[in-house]
Amino acid sequence: MSLFLNVANVFKQYEGKSILQNCSYDFKEVGIYGLIGPNGGGKSTFLRICSLLESPDRGAVTYTSEGRAVSPDLALKRRITMVQPKVGVFNTSVFRNVAYGLKIRGVPSRLIKEKVLGALDHVGLPHKKDQNALTLSSGETQRLGLARALVVEPEVLFLDEPTASIDPQNTAVIEEIIRKLKREARTLIVMATHDMEQVQRITDRVLRMEQGRISG
Repeated sequence: MSLFLNVANVFKQYEGKSILQNCSYDFKEVGIYGLIGPNGGGKSTFLRICSLLESPDRGAVTYTSEGRAVSPDLALKRRITMVQPKVGVFNTSVFRNVAYGLKIRGVPSRLIKEKVLGALDHVGLPHKKDQNALTLSSGETQRLGLARALVVEPEVLFLDEPTASIDPQNTAVIEEIIRKLKREARTLIVMATHDMEQVQRITDRVLRMEQGRISG
């Protein structure tokens, strides 16, 4: 059972400045959507609104499953995950950082270890499980952010500049994680990036954000 997303005529302003203007798009297929556009052009705002972290000033964000609208409640929010450009981590082990999302969802302790180790293996960090998360490199921290997202098995995943300011080796690892997630989990993934070559390498569809609107 997959989640799909329709964004209709969304407007958003900050301090009187229009960020999104009549922004609409229908994400009606599972796959990787690459969202490109200039810095400050509204990509991050769009992702936060789609992930229900912010509300639009006008317009609608509607999730559907099996052709029916899904109520925007806590249960829906737990089916959606967003990885921010700068991953914030807790001053504790990598394992505990990844386990946090499962604990607040009430996952039984006997399953948490299995799921966390699986997620860390997925992102290539099983050997770091006991290390303090604050000591990871920037690339490893970004992979930790992905592990925290993957461990809760989201049906829709938003990625905001997932490889910004990290080295080519970690970039390649993260790109392969994203590809594998689409293949194995059939997740709807929306990735904002400024890297056109990256979009061409890993996405199924390219969307362009210009003047607060999406085309593509």
